[in-house]
Amino acid sequence: MREYSRHCVEVFFENQGQLFDRPVAASMEEAEEFLTDCMAVVAGSLKEVRDYLDDAGMDIEGMSLKELEEIEEVFPLGDGTYLIVEA
Repeated sequence: MREYSRHCVEVFFENQGQLFDRPVAASMEEAEEFLTDCMAVVAGSLKEVRDYLDDAGMDIEGMSLKELEEIEEVFPLGDGTYLIVEA
């Protein structure tokens, strides 16, 4: 089972609307379960985000780092790391 920091779960819980039309989690516990179930990934930098999305087959060629940061599946955690949630 993957473990996510409390801050990571909070960021996802508070911002889940950027990726989903309706909430997928009604509590922090549900948010953590959801992240675990969908195998969300924490990337250490935007370069890692680029590498992950490229490996996952997402068409990101030519996108700037700023554009990568704005993809709805990418949740900036505020400390230079990013949560990637594939819906």
